[in-house]
Amino acid sequence: MNRPMLTRFALVSLLMTLLLSLLPLTALASERVDLNGDWRFRTDPKGEGLSSNWFKTEPSGTEAVRVPHTWNIGKYDEYEGLAWYFRTLQLPALRPGEHVELHFGATFYLSKVWVNGAEAGGHEGGHTEYFFDITKLLKPGENFLAVQLDNRPTETSIPGLALKLKPGGNIWYDWWHYGGIVRDVWLVRTEGVILRRQQIRSELNGAGAKVHDDVYLENAGAKEERLEVTARLFAPDGTLTASKTQSVAVPPSAKKTVPLDFSIEKAELWDLDHANLYTVRTSVAAAARVLDARSDSFGNRKLEIRDRHLYLNGQRVRLVGMTRHEESPWEGLAETTGTIKHDYDDLKLLHTTLTRPVHYPQNERVFDYADQHGILFIPEIPVWQFTGEQLANPKTISLAKQMIQEMIEQAGNHPSIFAWSVCNESDMSTPGGREYFKQLKAWVNQLDPSRFVTFADNDISYGADPSKEAAHDADFIMMNQYYGAWNGPEEGLTPMLDRAGRQFPDKMFIISEFGTPGVFANNSVEADKLRAHTIKYQLDVFEKYDWIAGAIFWCYQDYKSHRNLWPGFTSGYVDHGVVDENRQRRPSFFVWQKRTSPAVLRPRWKYGRWYELAGLEVVASARPSSELPSYPLKGYNLHWEVRDTEGKLLHSGDFALPDAPDAAPLKAEWPVDPNLHHASLHLALTNPRGEIEDEATLGYLYPTTGGQDIPLMTLPSVKP
Repeated sequence: MNRPMLTRFALVSLLMTLLLSLLPLTALASERVDLNGDWRFRTDPKGEGLSSNWFKTEPSGTEAVRVPHTWNIGKYDEYEGLAWYFRTLQLPALRPGEHVELHFGATFYLSKVWVNGAEAGGHEGGHTEYFFDITKLLKPGENFLAVQLDNRPTETSIPGLALKLKPGGNIWYDWWHYGGIVRDVWLVRTEGVILRRQQIRSELNGAGAKVHDDVYLENAGAKEERLEVTARLFAPDGTLTASKTQSVAVPPSAKKTVPLDFSIEKAELWDLDHANLYTVRTSVAAAARVLDARSDSFGNRKLEIRDRHLYLNGQRVRLVGMTRHEESPWEGLAETTGTIKHDYDDLKLLHTTLTRPVHYPQNERVFDYADQHGILFIPEIPVWQFTGEQLANPKTISLAKQMIQEMIEQAGNHPSIFAWSVCNESDMSTPGGREYFKQLKAWVNQLDPSRFVTFADNDISYGADPSKEAAHDADFIMMNQYYGAWNGPEEGLTPMLDRAGRQFPDKMFIISEFGTPGVFANNSVEADKLRAHTIKYQLDVFEKYDWIAGAIFWCYQDYKSHRNLWPGFTSGYVDHGVVDENRQRRPSFFVWQKRTSPAVLRPRWKYGRWYELAGLEVVASARPSSELPSYPLKGYNLHWEVRDTEGKLLHSGDFALPDAPDAAPLKAEWPVDPNLHHASLHLALTNPRGEIEDEATLGYLYPTTGGQDIPLMTLPSVKP
């Protein structure tokens, strides 16, 4: 059974209740006010909004929309340019010392925000949270908010205008340009003391773990605050494990970091099948009054790269998964929890344990899901197909640093995050590319020294000079390749991998993109046949190179674009997924599902003297490390049922799956029934969450020829 997915905000709400029961303190002073829902919207194709003072008064011709929202669905589908959002809100008079911030989960792309006609600030970037202090801009009663957004690309915006596309005029990137307020909006009201965030790092120490928590405080008030910071560590089952309190003085208009350390004597580990999430619930108080609080989860796990291999908690793993664009025909980039859950439930059916997941920072709910369901993520900022000159531009470097800092500070506590990626398919064999990676890697190492740093490289697959490659400086290599499509005939894949392995003899590789775009076939049906072939053929090739620790297929669903379309189309959905844009599954979905099962299941019957059914044997185990995927299957259960042709249950049982790949067969026996002539066996392998990871069937028909096992499909119809 899937566990419920809690967002950070839901946890904060829960925390408020818990604090009241755990602390002899008065009510929490901070308050979150939801601003989702009803807003007004208008495009500004002539750029008249500023000169016409739209930031002071809502213009005529606006439309009602629901935020989160993107305008690039429906009648403004192709609209590129300026657009505005407006709303009013009623607020009481602020209390003395009260501090109010306006938060945006994400807006695409370039924003300016006004409150009551005064500019609150602006932000560049389409996928990360930002906020403004609007305390001095508010008034009692009705307040007017105006947001101007611009979704047009430039040579220095991220994603940017790829200079190589400029001559053809088709300058949009490979995915759609969903302008809008695409994630949540909210106010935060405090008494001036803010618990901004906490950065939690866990280091395994034998059977235990050392946990370090940096608590980031801000004092927006005009006087020094003497505060008590209390952090409580809760085990995965909710048990209070430890508590720390530290006093601190924060000067006016200042920030301070409070370090707190915990020890866990016997740590429960987070891994691909066990969401052992610890929680740190932290509050800051003054004079026995809680001023602010937050709750963050983390996991105790150890990821290592040794001898070009990937290890999770000391055990070698080889993983697979798919990328997925944050978009759909019904929501675009403004995704709801339901769409996210539907798609990631599908990705877990496809045995996804590793994903990039695409070219830009993800919704917080995506990371929550990954924490609960065991998916390792390599989040990326959208520096896509930049030239060496663009990468060397100080504005590009500064903006990239800002984006990755925002991503790390917002998502860095999630145990599902394995590494950070700083760009995709850019000119990383140039002096500008190498300098860009040098600066970004140093910056990420400073912000988060506990994780690996890399980028998605396609120069290697095209045969770039290895001596000029920034990939030498990456902690491991992510390589995009499309043999059988853009890279040329599929026969070139093996020679390319042989060459790459020699050129980077000390590097672990992850194939960060492979797949088959529809434009390389005559129609969608033929394209999916090629896609199914690519899945089977290339995964078989990858697993022969033991320094390939993972492979990520591009991609889960068809996605909207101006590029890589069928001839004659200038916009539409790129035929690239194992499901279409409406999530209808193609045959390749099931090819991938079967090929990437992490288990070996080989059943056979046991017979009596005259070939009557007398039992069964099952070879069942995790796949060995010579195969892809391969990872330990801890706590898995194999349920089996034998039924007759009427569906009557004859025998059943459960086996605990052995950890060792070479474990002895699992056996079950029963007295023979000479009257039983037809039967079927169904096996279902379930993970510790209760989800089915693999299934197998076997048929029995008496008399058999020498006791030969027969596929179930050869039997008469069997009722479920």
